[in-house]
Amino acid sequence: MATIYAPVTGMIQQVRPVANECYQHLVTIRNADGITNFIVDADTYVIGAVRLRPGMMITAFYDGAAPMPLIYPPQYRAVFLGRSNPRETMYAGMFDDDLVSEDGTLKLTPDQNTEIITSNGQRYTCELGGHVLIVYYTTSTRSIPAKTTPRKIIVI
Repeated sequence: MATIYAPVTGMIQQVRPVANECYQHLVTIRNADGITNFIVDADTYVIGAVRLRPGMMITAFYDGAAPMPLIYPPQYRAVFLGRSNPRETMYAGMFDDDLVSEDGTLKLTPDQNTEIITSNGQRYTCELGGHVLIVYYTTSTRSIPAKTTPRKIIVI
């Protein structure tokens, strides 16, 4: 079964350590839907290795197929997270050889201006298909799948 990376975008309200866990933090974000808590640990890919601080706008992705407790506010284990720009959309998912997302909602048409890097910031020049990609884009067509020329692609 495919992993569906579900995004939540909002402003960080609080970052605090999880009790008795040296390498885990609980990040609380707020958006129009309310509050969401994310567990950030050593397995979470923090884009650009930025230090998370209150007031920062982020998009956090969690595994939408993973079991989760039915609690309020919701709490998820963050798989990826990074700073977000209000004029830009972030998408994370597996892409095929035609650069169509596994869920069929997005088709990438990178050009010479698209920054393509690995998760550690190195330039990536190989095929993008068959990889999980984090994509930053501003506009897309209204077709299905929506077509976009991304500003940046991170290959995971």
